[in-house]
Amino acid sequence: MSVSRISSRYAKSLMDLALERNELEAVKKDITFFNEAVKNRDLYLLLKSPIIKADKKVSIFKIIFGGKVGKTTMAFFDIIIRKGRETYLREIAVDFMRQYRDFNSISSVIISTASPLSESSLNEIKSKLLSSSITLDKVEITEKVDPALIGGFVIEVGDRLYDASISHKLDELRKEFIENQFVKSF
Repeated sequence: MSVSRISSRYAKSLMDLALERNELEAVKKDITFFNEAVKNRDLYLLLKSPIIKADKKVSIFKIIFGGKVGKTTMAFFDIIIRKGRETYLREIAVDFMRQYRDFNSISSVIISTASPLSESSLNEIKSKLLSSSITLDKVEITEKVDPALIGGFVIEVGDRLYDASISHKLDELRKEFIENQFVKSF
């Protein structure tokens, strides 16, 4: 079975369980915490290690996450580890967050700029995105600063990309000059 299929099914199970127990926001908070924690290389390698036994992984998870995540999330981690699916836990968490955003009609938007945006500019972009047909009812904005853009911005909404950066315009201009057959070089 493919990784995406496995992660999607387990994420859906967690989503259904959280909805059934009316703990969706608490589980979402726990999964966000897990996503931050798994950025630690040692924890990531622990999840991927076939040498470390499931019981040891469960006890490590109880030490790391015990008291910091809810009972539902902890029980879910326990089941995943005991089923031998812990190598997919990172992907399951990412899939859960995607399903959470879909359930709550939240569009994930990434805005890259050459310098940080002011609060008023960010609010104006957010209102324009909400009034467009590109986004859903709510918008979750992640802001990135990339000096290589020189100026302008790049907006990513799902699989769509709108590049209004100066570096992109310069690249287009450069390609246009290269492909121009009417001006011969000296």
